[in-house]
Amino acid sequence: MSLITEEQVILDLTGADRHEATRTLGERLVASGRCTDLDTFIDDVRKREEVMATGLPGGIGIPHARSAAITEPSLVFGRAADGIDWGAKDGPATLVFLIAAPEGGGDAHMQMLPKLARALMKKDFKAALAAATTEEEVVRIVSAEVELDAPAAAPATSGGSTAASAASAGADRTGAAGGSVATATPPAKRVLNLVGVTSCPTGIAHTYMAAEGLENAAKAAGHQMVVETQGSAGSKPLSPEVIAAADAVIFAHDLPVKDARRFAGKPLVDVGVKKGISDGPGLINQAEQLVAEWDADPAKREAAAAAAASAAASGGLTSKVEEGASTATKVRQWLMTGVSYMIPFVAAGGILIALSFMLAQVALGEDGAIQIVKYGLTAEGEFNITQNFNPLSLTSWAALLFVIGGASFGFLVPILSGFIAFAIADRPGLVPGIVGGSVAATMGAGFLGGLVTGLLGGFVARWVSNWNVAKGVRGVMPVVVIPLVSSLITIGLFITVLGRPIKGLTDGLNSWLTGMTGASSIILGVILGAMMGFDLGGPVNKVAYAFATTGLAAAGASTDAPQLKIMAAVMAAGMVAPLAMALATTIRPQLFSEPERENGKAAWLLGFSFISEGAIPFAAADPVRIIASSVVGSAVTGALAMLFGTTLRAPHGGIWVLPLIGNFLLFLVALAAGVLVTTGLVVALKSRDSKLATVEASATV
Repeated sequence: MSLITEEQVILDLTGADRHEATRTLGERLVASGRCTDLDTFIDDVRKREEVMATGLPGGIGIPHARSAAITEPSLVFGRAADGIDWGAKDGPATLVFLIAAPEGGGDAHMQMLPKLARALMKKDFKAALAAATTEEEVVRIVSAEVELDAPAAAPATSGGSTAASAASAGADRTGAAGGSVATATPPAKRVLNLVGVTSCPTGIAHTYMAAEGLENAAKAAGHQMVVETQGSAGSKPLSPEVIAAADAVIFAHDLPVKDARRFAGKPLVDVGVKKGISDGPGLINQAEQLVAEWDADPAKREAAAAAAASAAASGGLTSKVEEGASTATKVRQWLMTGVSYMIPFVAAGGILIALSFMLAQVALGEDGAIQIVKYGLTAEGEFNITQNFNPLSLTSWAALLFVIGGASFGFLVPILSGFIAFAIADRPGLVPGIVGGSVAATMGAGFLGGLVTGLLGGFVARWVSNWNVAKGVRGVMPVVVIPLVSSLITIGLFITVLGRPIKGLTDGLNSWLTGMTGASSIILGVILGAMMGFDLGGPVNKVAYAFATTGLAAAGASTDAPQLKIMAAVMAAGMVAPLAMALATTIRPQLFSEPERENGKAAWLLGFSFISEGAIPFAAADPVRIIASSVVGSAVTGALAMLFGTTLRAPHGGIWVLPLIGNFLLFLVALAAGVLVTTGLVVALKSRDSKLATVEASATV
């Protein structure tokens, strides 16, 4: 069956806004039997619009979505004489294609949707649609580009899409795995081999339009280009030979590029997918300039090749450090890289120990958590789990979980230290960082010692890596010289000079935390809670979270350590803002625009899952009132959680790790109090808005 029929063409499309027009187009799918539930489909289209507007330069609108309400891939065309605002910066859309795909979207019909996206990049195709006088003529024009049974006109590109008709494109092109055929260019101009990757959130339209835009721009500039489209029609990766021969790479994407390290060591232009559609020539020009710069300065190419080799050797490990960032930002990113690699160890160890204590209390009574810590791999007699494990004994299982969890916890400081050093010096920093962290943990210097050995090890390793050595020595630098010298300096300094004062500082911090009662613990809860609610996943939030997670290492096997109370307070406070936004949009929806109300629905799950970022869309739209309310409510929750003595050994999970929370009923009380405070403040502050009429009007935009 054809993607489009005469019944699915509207030559005089009208609507007060794009949502009304989309519903009008969707009704044609219901009439043709291709849509089983119009409301469900329209809701899916709106969710896609919230991710990114689907208006394109040149008067085009391409609302699209995959939906369970669609029975087969379909197109509905609408032509609006006066234009309808579809979110494009250059004006309203006059040519609108509603692209409807089944939820699975994996059959052969989906191969045709990229063709439409590419066709929309052709001026003659758009001109023909604008001049068409009958529905039959529109169907004929569209089918010429996306006819399901049309024979293949050329081999598929590496991105998995079929080349458009040579007559329509005005020129031949090929996408064979080995490259593409060079077009005639002026002799003085170097012909570049370019590769690219395009992707968009749904992989239906923008992905392929960007690919077409880049390929056309490269052809016009006299270059060869092959694009890998990571879209709904599947993704055929570019061959290693094509990538190796490439002079430069262009990423036009809104989703992470799959296996991006394949392109390491090449000049890279990295932009959003819409840039590939609207400014293909500009991106090609950027690639030309990068290639010229690298050709003029071989050191850049050598440095990129060395970085690529290091990344490959480190198994694709990545840091969170941005090039060109300020010193303060880099320090924070170095620390957060270490924390991000440490958290899985915290999660595994913390949850296993918590489960161990739960089982031990069932098996051994109220003092089970105290008794179970006697078990180990080298313990004497019945407490040696390697010699006395009984699969039918609940105590044995509790002991096994405790031993494994404890082993995972033993890596916290070394991993934190190692990956801080890795963020600073890349792979050469791992040895001094990890070994230094292990020494710090052994000396009792805790996570503060890990921070010091990580920073020191990273800087020393980077310094040694930059030594100008003889060519014959370069080969052994990464595996012998750098780890040997950097470890000797870092760990030697820590053992002889730095370790003891840092251990004293750590002991003092632990004593202070242990001695916190009453007002002091509440004040700490207020501070940490306010930090969690301030920037909702940003730097301040992450500092509070890092303080809590790294502190878990000092909690040991204790069930009532202050570090466990801090973790509970931080997680509860981090759940407040998204849950409050969800509640506020539910009880007073008229105070929020339609996109905010939709975000409010998603915020329930995000909040319950301890994802503070769920409140960011609200803070971005109304930062002063939302952030102020969030800080107050989160501070209330942090204070109450500390006052109630709630504890938590898991560093993440939100409501899903509720059984692992000590005094979980009081944890819920603290959380509910903060949510109600934030919700009340948001509603009160927004109710005073003199522009409520504007807000309400925007609810249908």
